[in-house]
Amino acid sequence: MECWTWRVSEPTGIMEFARRAEAQGWDGIGLGDSQSLTGDPYICLALAATVTDTLGLATSVTNPVTRHASVTATSAFAVQRLSRGRMVIGIGRGDSALAHLGRAPARLSWFENYLEQLQAYLEGGEVPLEDAGVPDDAAPPVDRLRLAKAPEASSIRWVGNETDDRKVPIEVAATGPRVIGIAARQADRVMLAVGADPRRITWGMETARDAARRAGRDPELLSFGAYVNVVCTEDATAGRELGRPSTGLFARFSAMYGEVAGPTDEGQAEVFRELHNRYDMNLHGQEGGQQTTALTDDFMDGYAIVGAPGYCADRLTELEELGVSKFGIVGPDFATNSAVAEVAAARFTDDVLPLLRR
Repeated sequence: MECWTWRVSEPTGIMEFARRAEAQGWDGIGLGDSQSLTGDPYICLALAATVTDTLGLATSVTNPVTRHASVTATSAFAVQRLSRGRMVIGIGRGDSALAHLGRAPARLSWFENYLEQLQAYLEGGEVPLEDAGVPDDAAPPVDRLRLAKAPEASSIRWVGNETDDRKVPIEVAATGPRVIGIAARQADRVMLAVGADPRRITWGMETARDAARRAGRDPELLSFGAYVNVVCTEDATAGRELGRPSTGLFARFSAMYGEVAGPTDEGQAEVFRELHNRYDMNLHGQEGGQQTTALTDDFMDGYAIVGAPGYCADRLTELEELGVSKFGIVGPDFATNSAVAEVAAARFTDDVLPLLRR
């Protein structure tokens, strides 16, 4: 079981955060990519690489719209070489990064095509220039320059000469059945963002395996991870309050357009719909957002994991036994400015992680 901690991209604090994460036994850190809300994740991951030896480094997550596939690949390769092979590209369709540009998540066909091109770049292949995706109204074809010779295809040419230039794996964050299917066809790992309810995790895995089977990919070779909201505390009431902002951020993905994805009972479905109706992107993942009031105690106890160390470890172990090999733990972290949250974060690192390593 791999346990990764999730953090916003904050350049001035990332090196100390990375040092502490590695010292405390985390397998890796994932940094968000949302240009209007946080710093650049690749700069932060590069800084983290310089002060750690074993810590995994990931975008968690980037998107297919704000960065060309070749730019994502070359940025990832830079961190890969600097970290000696510890980089992972976590990617989804986009959320806050696109909302702050006035856009909804990327179209499904665009997303899958982007992943195909990204894999080609990462594997040392080429993308035809006519498929590179640069619109004519942004820049005309290079033929306009009448060069003696021009590139005949798009590729990442500066990598492949060093030991640490191995392929960077891609993890696709997926919630709905169609994106889960894309992940099953194109990703190195399917990272489910459906909550911690075993029913929903099982549904996501079965959906992915079915999509892989129909695409001619061996479903038994799929690798699964899950983003899970966790607050470790004996005070359930305080724990739910701590977990509501980040839980609302992730739970909203299951009702992005108002329709609920995955198995739910009627009470849960109503919370998902109400969360969609109340969501304020200006308070994305923050305390005090009106969306947090949609999350009932029962919903928090099912979708998230809130409880004492043994309870948290048992819930995560149950998901591991279903086939989840990597967890993106979302919730209070050890770099928080809140004393209450700091205690909860310490309980996870000091008491839960050791239970998971037994």
